[in-house]
Amino acid sequence: MHAFLASLAIAAAVSLAADDWTRFRGPNGDGVSPNPIATELSPSSIRWAADLPGRGLSSPVIVGDRLFVTCSSGARQDRLHVRCLRVSDGQLLWERQFWATGRTMTHEKICGAVPTPVVDGNRVFALFSSNDCVALDLDGNLLWYRGLGRDYPNASNSLGMSSSLLFAEGMLVAQIENDSESFAAGLDPADGTNRWKLDRPRKSNWTSPTLVRGTDGKSLAVIQSAKGVVAINPKTGETVWNYDQGASTVPSTTVSGGRLYVPSNGITVLEPGGPGEPPKQVWRSAQLRPGTSSPLVVGDQVLVLSDNGILTSGSTVDGKRLWQLRLNAEITSTPVAAGGHVYCVSEKGKVMVVKPGTADGTIVSTLELGDTVLGTPSIAQGSLFVRSDGKLWRIGGALN
Repeated sequence: MHAFLASLAIAAAVSLAADDWTRFRGPNGDGVSPNPIATELSPSSIRWAADLPGRGLSSPVIVGDRLFVTCSSGARQDRLHVRCLRVSDGQLLWERQFWATGRTMTHEKICGAVPTPVVDGNRVFALFSSNDCVALDLDGNLLWYRGLGRDYPNASNSLGMSSSLLFAEGMLVAQIENDSESFAAGLDPADGTNRWKLDRPRKSNWTSPTLVRGTDGKSLAVIQSAKGVVAINPKTGETVWNYDQGASTVPSTTVSGGRLYVPSNGITVLEPGGPGEPPKQVWRSAQLRPGTSSPLVVGDQVLVLSDNGILTSGSTVDGKRLWQLRLNAEITSTPVAAGGHVYCVSEKGKVMVVKPGTADGTIVSTLELGDTVLGTPSIAQGSLFVRSDGKLWRIGGALN
């Protein structure tokens, strides 16, 4: 049976392209697309809109002409969905549903489908707030299902879990941090079993892991908590270096140009250290303080967004504040960027395209979607993909 499932996965494999959006905040985890997309948005910019079941805050991930998105439904948010849509026209290709085995209670603002899936080229891995983790091939065949909430019943909190999965060095890294049974684990992508497991600070945490290159050129998994940031070998779980001066538990670290932009005491920029060596602090700015959204680096500017919609730009050289722009909207999602433009989506579903200049920022265009949007958008195939609880939009890009 395992050989049969493996052959199915290989048969469904596709080559990852630079334009694919394979995990939370894209292939590099920085929210930046290498290719420009439309900047002048209007209702005619919407290529298609697809209905989604239940609720969801996770970002869609895209590989070629396949888009994967998670949802949760039911009065207890215990029905878990993984959907695959065709990018070209939004048609549903397949859907798989599962019953949650872990705790499904969340804050009313979020739901069971908050973590963003990750794709490795021939498999899609999805984690839910209930700590249920599923692996499917690209045709929707089940490879394995693991209820981490059953294995670790105290690993939860009453507000819900949101950390997204990370695929690194052939390992699936899961960050399961909370006030009780807090840990990070390296899961074998072949069967979901633990290859390593680390105890983590016992404090609720909604940040997601990301990747940085070590001094030896190998990928390190960066895991953030209230105590700071650690870099670990994703194959073994071994700690390579540690930054212990505290960090936020909501916005996540962004890696850009080999540096880490950590939501710590505002923004603290670090250069990775060698094995056993602490990272070097490049600069720190208390004026650059993100809200829920994670920092975004565009060119030589680092942008942070407050919950009430104030976009602040700072210099990547020294952290000096350059300008501020009031978007006049409450924003939970993290902005993304393409072609030097920044795309922000308000909680009321207003898409705003911002051009960050050297002295100020300018709103280039806006588009009203008319629905509540809390999740972070994705960029692929020349388009912006935005999801609400009940709908997914493809904005811009060529008509197919």
